[in-house]
Amino acid sequence: MKIVIVTGASSGLGREFVRQIESLYKELDEIWIIARREDRLLEVESRMMTKVRIFAADLRHRSAFDKIAAALQEFNPDVRMLVNAAGFGKVGEVEEISSTDQADMVRLNCEGLTYMTCIVLPYMSTGSRIVNVASAAAFCPQPKFSVYAATKAYVKSFSDALGEEVKKRGIFVTAVCSGPVRTEFFEVARTEEDGQNAKDNFMKEPEVVVRQALLDAARGKKLSVCGISMKSARIATKVLPQKVVLGVMQHFWK
Repeated sequence: MKIVIVTGASSGLGREFVRQIESLYKELDEIWIIARREDRLLEVESRMMTKVRIFAADLRHRSAFDKIAAALQEFNPDVRMLVNAAGFGKVGEVEEISSTDQADMVRLNCEGLTYMTCIVLPYMSTGSRIVNVASAAAFCPQPKFSVYAATKAYVKSFSDALGEEVKKRGIFVTAVCSGPVRTEFFEVARTEEDGQNAKDNFMKEPEVVVRQALLDAARGKKLSVCGISMKSARIATKVLPQKVVLGVMQHFWK
């Protein structure tokens, strides 16, 4: 049985991955979709032609993986692609954001992604892909977005190293480092008081980001960066002094 697994599938980039994967991969038997909100997952399922298996699970908690691991063991599928799209961020200085939210960002963005990857890897084979949704925030520290940016730096670093480890099995890992995307993400990340900021000028539509990510994954690229502005930003973070970069990042949230 050939399947694709997508976390964070109820909204945003995760939901868009599900939609585009179905149109690109006609040989799939099932798509397994994972997110907290079962009603949203049922809505996604209603729009699909491919058979969908729903896992309503909060990946901030280790127990959420038990049902997924049991299903993998039961069906022993050939996982052609794993998309780790579950994640969230909060804007604000460290002292302004609750300790629960700070820790939850680490649990979901880092621990959840890592645990999911580890339980799925044994079921992948030559030609399989892992797509990890990181962020352009992975390229440098970001004041007022410090924990989120740090978690995405972890995702990129983990993806780079994992890709080297699994290439001997013919498995490819791609880190998606997009800039701001027009999804529900910023509704969660920002408060009403935050309003708009410079990052809104660089917003991309999810369809565009996912299309580029899937194309880059198909080509076996380690990194998927969508758009000239984010590619330029990546170069800038490499050549400019960190003090300058930090000042620019501080400005973006004003």
